[in-house]
Amino acid sequence: MAAGKMPTTIHPGLLLRATVLGAVLQLVLAGCGHSFPWVALHLMTFGRMMLSASTGYIYGLVSGKGYAPSALGGAVAGGLCALPALAASVLLSDSPAAALAVGTGICLLTGGVGGAFGELGARLRKLGF
Repeated sequence: MAAGKMPTTIHPGLLLRATVLGAVLQLVLAGCGHSFPWVALHLMTFGRMMLSASTGYIYGLVSGKGYAPSALGGAVAGGLCALPALAASVLLSDSPAAALAVGTGICLLTGGVGGAFGELGARLRKLGF
């Protein structure tokens, strides 16, 4: 290893792409939740968790660096993608301010689980499934 270079466990370009994709979808969900009360009441929490898990899954599937790095990258991508949408929901008075911290924590967790399952998908793809 060259002097001054640290081994990276998170691929920055892949993290950026997965996070931007998830953030756009999360912002669309926040807009739908603001416009349609039924969406806010029935789909918002599960939708945020599912989008963060999917973002983590995409990161883990494309990364394929192992379970721990994929879960870590998926957690970061899942948490970061939810943050702008949660902030928008708080600014639009659709959610209390505490939802920013709690929602980001939940999305970190679901993104990490999605990243681990993404690594499983990457390994299955290598095996030909």
